[in-house]
Amino acid sequence: MLDRSHPGEELPTGRLSLRRPVPDDIDAIFAIHSDPATCLHNPSDALSEREETRELFQRWDDHWRRFGHGYWVVRRRGSDRTLGFCGTKVMDLNGTSVLNLFYRFEVSSWGQGVAGEAATAVVEWVTERVPELPVIARVRPANVASQRVAVRAGLVRAEHLDTAGEDGLDWIFAKNLPG
Repeated sequence: MLDRSHPGEELPTGRLSLRRPVPDDIDAIFAIHSDPATCLHNPSDALSEREETRELFQRWDDHWRRFGHGYWVVRRRGSDRTLGFCGTKVMDLNGTSVLNLFYRFEVSSWGQGVAGEAATAVVEWVTERVPELPVIARVRPANVASQRVAVRAGLVRAEHLDTAGEDGLDWIFAKNLPG
């Protein structure tokens, strides 16, 4: 398989540094994805076993290798502490290939604009590199904070695309929809 990713690439923002996950991030992936609060609106994403975490990391890494983009580790600039993860993955929505925007952050970083800053950077970055695919975010109707992050990142409500998700109704926010 051709590796399209650039492992050393960093995506800086005003306060944050985003980089591709590496195997040393597995503990942080587990810590954030095993916290019931971070998966409150998406309980099917919750991890309970370290082996699940290694499998999740491998899927993230495979996506980077295949497409040259994916989920990023988010840290404050100059810090080694992982705040969370933000990025996109290619998926199918109603027969159309899209980039699904994902963001999940440790509880201590909530309410500080970190998710919005990271999501905005990711959407700008991926829109430049993969302009042919729309970016979407699937958000639960009750998750108002996540809706704000999607809007801050430049996505708008696309009610006509709302769909049943694994954990309930997905409200769709989108950017660069065709037609």
